[in-house]
Amino acid sequence: MSHSRVAVIGLDVGTSGCRALAVAADGATLAEAQAELPASKTADAGGVEQQPQDWWRAVQTVLSDLVVRCTGWRLTALCLDATSATVLLCDTQGQPLGPALMYNDSRALEAAALIDRFAPPESPARGASSSLAKLLHLRAQLRPRETTLALHQADWLTGCLTGRFGSSDWHNSLKAGFDPQTLSWPSWLDALDLAPLHLPRVVAPGTDLGPIAPEVAAAIGLPADLRILAGTTDSTAAVLATGALTPGTAVTSLGSTLVLKILSDRPVVAPEYGVYSHRLEAGWLVGGASNSGGAVLKQFFTPQALQSLSAAIDPNRDSGLDYYPLCGSGERFPVNDATLAPRMQPRPASDVQFLHGLLEGIARIERAGYARLRALGAPAPQRILTIGGGAGNAVWTRLRARLLGIPVEPARQQQAAYGAARLALER
Repeated sequence: MSHSRVAVIGLDVGTSGCRALAVAADGATLAEAQAELPASKTADAGGVEQQPQDWWRAVQTVLSDLVVRCTGWRLTALCLDATSATVLLCDTQGQPLGPALMYNDSRALEAAALIDRFAPPESPARGASSSLAKLLHLRAQLRPRETTLALHQADWLTGCLTGRFGSSDWHNSLKAGFDPQTLSWPSWLDALDLAPLHLPRVVAPGTDLGPIAPEVAAAIGLPADLRILAGTTDSTAAVLATGALTPGTAVTSLGSTLVLKILSDRPVVAPEYGVYSHRLEAGWLVGGASNSGGAVLKQFFTPQALQSLSAAIDPNRDSGLDYYPLCGSGERFPVNDATLAPRMQPRPASDVQFLHGLLEGIARIERAGYARLRALGAPAPQRILTIGGGAGNAVWTRLRARLLGIPVEPARQQQAAYGAARLALER
C-alpha cells in the first residue's frame, strides 16, 4: 500500500459524546463517526459523575464505525483527547473502583483546603475543581486498600486501548500537580501522603505508548500494529486543530464562555487571574477564561434571532453602549473581582442595538484579556483565530477585528478530534 494511503485517528471524548476522525497524511479528513454518552449524574453539594465503562463502550462504537468507512487506508496511529480534570481511581488492570468525577464536580472542598497548605500559590492543582483535589476526595470516599492508580479520563482510555495502565501526558497532569517546567512531580506532593494512590508516569503528548492491545484490535477491527499515542486535553486539542503554532498566534474560543489562548516562548502563570500555561514542543500555550461569552447571548436571543439581528448590525460603528456582559456576578479574568456585577443597562428599544452592545462588550473583554496576558509576560497577539459557536458570526468577527486592531478570522479546523489527529501526524 502506498504512503499516500496512510492515515491516523483522532479521538475526542467529551461530556456528552465522543467523536473519531480519520485524517490522511496531507491533513484531509477521510471519515468521521460519533456516539452519544449517557448524561452525567448529579449529586448533592456539587457532585457530577459518569461511569468510565460508558466512555469505553462509546469509544469502541465510534472506532468500529470509523474502520468500516476507511476501507483502503492504512491506519497507523491513534491519539485521543478528553475533558481536563475528569478523574477516576482504578486497579492496575484498569478496573474502576467507582464512578469518575467530572471536570465540573466541585465537592472536593476539604481536599482543596489540604492542598492549599502545601502547594505553591501558582499551582493549577489548587482549588476544588483540580484533578488532585478530586483524586483525594475519591480516596476518602472509596477507601482503596491496595495499590491504586490515579488517572484522568484520557489516561484510562489510553490504557484500555493498549491494555497497559499508568501513563499520562503533560497536559492532563497539570491540574494534578505535575510541573511542566521541570517535567516532574514536585516534592511538595510528598507532604500529602497520597498512598495507596499512585500518580501516573507522565510523558509528552503524542509519545508512542506502544501497539494497540491484540484483543482490542480484533474486537474493533483495527490493525494489529496500530500505535497508541499519549493524549492531551480537549481545549488544547481544539487549539492544535487550528494550526496555531508560532508565538503571537492567538486562539479565541467563543463558546458559552470566552477563552483566550496564545502561543508564547515562555510560560506565564498568574493564579489570581486563573492564568496558566501548557507546555508544547514549540513553546507554551498561555490561557485565561472570562465568565462572559455566548451563554449571556443565549439569555436574550435564540440562535435564529442572533443570526438575523447580527445581519442588521454595522460592525464599523460603535453601539454607544458600555456593557460588561455576564450571566451573574463575579469575574476572574481579565479582572479578578468576585463581586463584579453584570452591566447590560440601559437596554435600548432596538434589539439590534442591544445585541450590538452585547457583542461589542464581549469584544472589549477579549481585548482587555489579551492586554492582561501581555502585561503578565505573554506576547502581544499578531493574529487571532476563532473557534466555538461565535466563530461563524461574520459581523462579530469584523467588529472584533476593528476593536482589537489585528486580523481576526474563523479557524478552518476547530474540532478537538482533528487536533488529536494533528498531534498524531506530527509524530
